[in-house]
Amino acid sequence: MLKLNVNNETSRLSVVVLGTAKSNGITPKIDDCYDPSSRQNVLNQTYPSEDDMIDEMNQFKQVLYKYNIDIIRPSIIDDYNQIFSRDIGFVIDDYFIISNILPQRSKEILAIDKVLVQIPKNKIIQLPDECHIEGGDIVLHNDYIFIGTYDGDNYSSLKTARTNYKAVKFLKEKFTEKKIISFDLIKSDLEPKKNALHLDCCLQPVGNGKLVACPDAFLKIDQYQWLIDYFGEENILEISLSEMSEMNCNFFSIDTNVVVSEKSFTRLNSWLRSFDIAVEEINYKEISKQGGLLRCSTLPLKRA
Repeated sequence: MLKLNVNNETSRLSVVVLGTAKSNGITPKIDDCYDPSSRQNVLNQTYPSEDDMIDEMNQFKQVLYKYNIDIIRPSIIDDYNQIFSRDIGFVIDDYFIISNILPQRSKEILAIDKVLVQIPKNKIIQLPDECHIEGGDIVLHNDYIFIGTYDGDNYSSLKTARTNYKAVKFLKEKFTEKKIISFDLIKSDLEPKKNALHLDCCLQPVGNGKLVACPDAFLKIDQYQWLIDYFGEENILEISLSEMSEMNCNFFSIDTNVVVSEKSFTRLNSWLRSFDIAVEEINYKEISKQGGLLRCSTLPLKRA
């Protein structure tokens, strides 16, 4: 059996599901895109090729192997996008929560059945249908669970609104020992710079007590102020909406002092190194054209 253990974003990683770009399918039609970055790149005829995305994910895989991490890949579903494994489920402590994801992505969970069968059934949580949630909106920070949400009247009509307050309520009732803080995020189906698709696109803890965040991605000033009060202004790297849309928040921590990052993120990577964090730089620009990056491509199952 597989013993799960994840309660933060930065402890030493030992087991992870890494998505796959194989048999990714054809370039989607405009109306079939469910994030503004994909839509923009389809319009601009710059949507990434499967070969380029496979190459980038192989670079990521090699870094994970370098640190002796056990990597599990999803089974291949023909002509189906399976890159962003983060969203289909997530681990809190030793529980695996199956996300209620967009209907277009509902098959993805089937591709990691080989993982689920290794987890005791009493450690798998299936949410009620009305609780919408995706793993990218869940950021763990020891005693805290940060959740990205949206509660606007247009929730049901927005493709980019992925996590609702009913899911927050459910998790609060299930994980009573945790302090759960929700953050309302900006949403747009059309403009990448006006859309925080998930919380991990605009907020991510790193190292020991540091944080990277985009203030303008938060709808409520008091919610962002909570982060400043908790982490301390001197420990936060604030990024712009433009940097957010390029996925500067979506790096991935292998350990408190080791991060995998896109090599073009020079400001971020220099800031991380100033705190003696080793930065493994790789190419991941093509995958970013679909509105996700390194953290989105991973589903951690066990951290030390």
